[in-house]
Amino acid sequence: TDSSPLYHTLQRPQPLTAQEESDLELAHQRLLKLCQKCAQYNVPLTIDAEDTSIQPAIDYFTYSSAIMYNKDDNPIVYGTMQAYLKDARERLFNTARTAEKLGIPMGFKLVRGAYMSSETKLASSLGFDSPVHNTIQDTHACFNDCASFMIEKIADGYGGLVLATHNLESGKLAASKARNLGIEEGNQKLEFAQLYGMSEALSFGLRNAGFQVSKYLPYGPVDMVMPYLLRRAEENRGLLSTSSLDRTLMGKELKRRLKSLQFAKPEMAASAAGSMKIEIGTP
Repeated sequence: TDSSPLYHTLQRPQPLTAQEESDLELAHQRLLKLCQKCAQYNVPLTIDAEDTSIQPAIDYFTYSSAIMYNKDDNPIVYGTMQAYLKDARERLFNTARTAEKLGIPMGFKLVRGAYMSSETKLASSLGFDSPVHNTIQDTHACFNDCASFMIEKIADGYGGLVLATHNLESGKLAASKARNLGIEEGNQKLEFAQLYGMSEALSFGLRNAGFQVSKYLPYGPVDMVMPYLLRRAEENRGLLSTSSLDRTLMGKELKRRLKSLQFAKPEMAASAAGSMKIEIGTP
C-alpha cells in the first residue's frame, strides 16, 4: 500500500555488494530449509514482522515461501501483521483475498506492534505522518477487525490464524466470534498466544474453553532479550493491568485453598499443605 512512506526509498538505493548478495542468498536458503522441514513434519512456521523499512522484503520472502509450501488447505508458512499500522487492515485483506484466489491457504499471526517510537521518529525525520495509529483505541479496533475477518475465513474453511494478544477484551471478542460461527473445540487453524508468565488468566480461560493456546518463551543473551521484552511492554500497554488480574486471581485461589484446610482433618490438612507447596512452586 502507499499509506506508509517507509515502504519506499526517497532516492534510488545503491546496489548490494557481492558480500550482501551472498548473505541474502544464504538467508533465503536457510529459510527454505526450515520450510521444507516444517512441511515434512507438518509444523507451522511463523515469520515475525519488523519495522516498516524492511517489512516489504520480509513479506516477499514470506509470501514466496507460502506459494511453495502452503498446500491442500494446510498453511505451513504464517506471515505476521502488526495492527498498530494504519494500513494493516488493507494489507491483510488484500493478501488473504489474493492468496485465496490463487488457491494458496495463507496463515497469519496477528500482533499489535512493537516499534511505535522508532516508526514515528523516522517518519517525522522524513517529514511524513507516523504510519502508526494515532490512538491505542484505533489499534485495538484494527486488531479486532482483522481478527474478525480471519475468523470468518477459518469458519469457511480457509487459512489459519494465531492471535498473539494479552488483551482480555480482544481475547473475549475473538473467542465469542469463533463460537458463534461454529468453530469447533480443538480447531488447529485458530490459536491464541501469550508470553510465558503473562496473562495466565486469559491463557487458561481460553484453553479451558477448548481453544488452542501457546505460551511464548523468549530466550537468549540478556542484551538481546531485554530490548525485546521492553518492546512487548510498549506494545501491550494494558499488560500491567492484566498482570494485576493474574495476581488477584492467584490470591483468591490461595485463600480458597487455605480456607479449605481449616475444615479438613489434621492428617488431611498436612497432606494437602504439602501438595499445595509443590503446586505453588510449579510454573
